[in-house]
Amino acid sequence: MGAVSAVAAGAPEMALADVEQQLLARWPETRMDPTLDRVAMLLGLLGRPETAYRSIHLTGTNGKTSTARMVEALLAACGSRTGRFTSPHLESMRERISLDLHPIDVDRFVRSYQAVAEQAAVVDCASTHPVSFFEMTVAMAYQAFAAHGVDAAVVEVGMGGRWDATNVITADVAAILPVALDHTDYLGPTVEAIAAEKAGIIKAGAAAVSARQPDDVSAVLCARADAVGAELAVEGRDFAVTRRSPTASGQLLSFRGLHRQYDDVPLALHGEHQAQNAAVAIASAEAFLGGPLDVDLVRTVLGRVASPGRFEIRPGTPPVVLDAAHNPHGARALARNLAEQVSGRTIAVLAVMADKDYSAVLHELEGVVDLVVCTRNSSPRSLPADELAAQATDVFGPSRVHLAADVASGLAAARALADARPGSTDVVLVTGSVVTVGDASSGPTDG
Repeated sequence: MGAVSAVAAGAPEMALADVEQQLLARWPETRMDPTLDRVAMLLGLLGRPETAYRSIHLTGTNGKTSTARMVEALLAACGSRTGRFTSPHLESMRERISLDLHPIDVDRFVRSYQAVAEQAAVVDCASTHPVSFFEMTVAMAYQAFAAHGVDAAVVEVGMGGRWDATNVITADVAAILPVALDHTDYLGPTVEAIAAEKAGIIKAGAAAVSARQPDDVSAVLCARADAVGAELAVEGRDFAVTRRSPTASGQLLSFRGLHRQYDDVPLALHGEHQAQNAAVAIASAEAFLGGPLDVDLVRTVLGRVASPGRFEIRPGTPPVVLDAAHNPHGARALARNLAEQVSGRTIAVLAVMADKDYSAVLHELEGVVDLVVCTRNSSPRSLPADELAAQATDVFGPSRVHLAADVASGLAAARALADARPGSTDVVLVTGSVVTVGDASSGPTDG
């Protein structure tokens, strides 16, 4: 039964499964053809829905999803009707499209697919390559935002920026999170080359907000802003985190924004990198709205913001930390968080993608992880567990490395290795990929 008939028959979950299968049958989002022609043609056939609202566009190597969630929450609290597009998802494709702070419901997701799929068939026939999975989801998001009547769309780049399918929007604000090496086979072998791709989201006459960057990255971003006449605000010069104190529930922060000081702001996310993300989020919201935010509003919003799978602590004995770190830059931030938050042993469940720099990830974690259970996740791109274990043995030594068939059994093994007695400070960490965290999230994590 197709998606249309399933909805008509009153079977939305069946329709959702059908849509997901049809999306997954398209080009995978890891396959890249550097052109915006297909998605531009598709959106043209849909009536250019992306022009019906203003937008903030986010790129960077890590931190995009957390920052997008913070920007979305700040704008919503200021009275905007919001849409958010992020990727990848943890458990459900619907997580990629948010309307007014909530994942799009099944019926709207299916109907957005139906609207886009009809026009995608035309583009498929007119193009050398068919519309990809990612291009479809971008078009679905932009269509859903227009249908919902959003005022502000918060859009996360999938990969890079210049040729990313999301980049058909002309965003009022471009936010650039820290840039480091990742996706080098697609974006280039140096941080300068990667920065040039990411700088492609900065549009003529727009505002740009950048996290603190290495000098060579900053030079690329400044050159792009100058070339297109964009106003660039830089962390450390134009806005900053001025005070940071870790707490059990996150951290207490003060910020110098673009338009005012924000003191004693609780953030319900852990880590110095999340403090930086919050600074970028505040500055981006200020740039979008053209003025200061209410301090109490900022305190309320950031004090309750959530970012699933980003140092997400699931209580239990032992507690389980879910963190989607999948590259050396992310693993370094994770290691700092563990050193700051965990006083006992850390037993890690690790599954990575074969095309990532997993050797560097292992080296970043070695100093803060006591035991590692190597496994594979549910993606066909996952590195086989025995290959990961062999690499981990070189880094950790054989006595600290264990092997499991999948994430669920790896989690069970890690729990068995942890000290579960009252008063124990051991924690179990699940990391290495968004898919790894999603696999853990879909099963029990509290024992």
